[in-house]
Amino acid sequence: MQIIRSLYIAARFYLALFSIAVLFTIGFFVDVVIAIAEIASIGVVVICLVDLLLLYSKRSGIEATRIAPNRLSNGDENTIKLLVKSNYGISTSVEIIDEIPIQFQIRNFSIHQKFTQFSEHQFSYKLTPVNRGDFDFGSINIFVNTNLSLFKRRFTVAAHQTVPVYPSYIQMRKFEMYAISNRLTDLGVKKVRRLGHTMEFDQIREYVRGDDIRSINWKATARSNHLMINQYQDERSQQIINMVDLGRVMKMPFDGLQLLEYAINTSLVLSNIAVLKEDKAGLISFSNDKLTVVPPDKKRTHVRKIQQALYNIETNFMESDYDKLLVGLKSHIKQRSLVLLYTNFETLSSMERQLPYLRKIAKDHLLVTIFFENTELTSLTQQDSENVSDIYLKTIAEKFSFEKKQIIKSLNSYGIHSIYTPPKELSINAINKYLELKARALI
Repeated sequence: MQIIRSLYIAARFYLALFSIAVLFTIGFFVDVVIAIAEIASIGVVVICLVDLLLLYSKRSGIEATRIAPNRLSNGDENTIKLLVKSNYGISTSVEIIDEIPIQFQIRNFSIHQKFTQFSEHQFSYKLTPVNRGDFDFGSINIFVNTNLSLFKRRFTVAAHQTVPVYPSYIQMRKFEMYAISNRLTDLGVKKVRRLGHTMEFDQIREYVRGDDIRSINWKATARSNHLMINQYQDERSQQIINMVDLGRVMKMPFDGLQLLEYAINTSLVLSNIAVLKEDKAGLISFSNDKLTVVPPDKKRTHVRKIQQALYNIETNFMESDYDKLLVGLKSHIKQRSLVLLYTNFETLSSMERQLPYLRKIAKDHLLVTIFFENTELTSLTQQDSENVSDIYLKTIAEKFSFEKKQIIKSLNSYGIHSIYTPPKELSINAINKYLELKARALI
């Protein structure tokens, strides 16, 4: 029974049967062809038996192993490897079908490869998840046929594996690597000219051309007979709080990824950068009925705590409760902090509904409101109109675009900073804003 379940008939077998049927049909009219048809029938039976013996000569003809990361990075390409080994002493053709998690909805995955005797091959493919959670890999199905190709034998390798998808740690590591090597500008982070200097003294060193002459230490200069200068460093232990709105406004997808996932990925990246700058990073996520707070800290292990909290975020995408947010912020965050609020305002009226809460937050903290540019509408405003329908669509798109500018203007009038960004550029723009406010000593 197991042999029957693993046996599949190939197209060449049906072609052979069809050819024999044609010969017998012709033989009905031409007697000589009947003999040829009978010989061909015997030959096909013999070849079938040979093919079956070759396929089932090995109990474990094919072995396979899947090599997957312990976790996948959301929104990034993740490499999955398959190691396949042939124990056959003949050349074979192999089709490999890996049971990919249903979340990807990939229904045509297959790898074709020819194996020589006792050979081994490694294959790789990439997966880009767009949601967090547990992703279940199934079995590895391998179909083998010999050069005769009349039958196929299926090998099923039990390789069930559950891999969690975490917020984009690949992006976090990329920014971390560039930050450590002082090459963030390569990723698009701007160099910000520091206005004045902070008051955290670092050391006295010899003056070099280009230094701020206002920082010259005249007493040290007199003692050493060389121009000496006070060197200052960035203020440390400042609090950076990422506040993520889990409401329905964050459900809108761009390039397959919801705005919420963009905000979660950026929160992780910015928290890691803040800790590298020796600031304290914290997290608040809020919805209509939940408020999750990770108190700010600057330990390197604290980033993992934030990552775990972001991984566990769940939402029903209801209207968020800003009153609950305000109470939670006052209860848990006592020190003046840089607060980055990830939300989305599509209209001026939607912003004005939350404006009283934003103004109260801005009284105690430096508030930066982050909302998203609808890139589809932006592309509509840049297209040429060819008919009345195009003019109508373009006018509506320009109206929404104008409202976004009004939102920015209104927020700025109350001393609330804002970032209006395409979803894909969120991380870069958020880091730029953080470094800008830090350089201006506004935190």
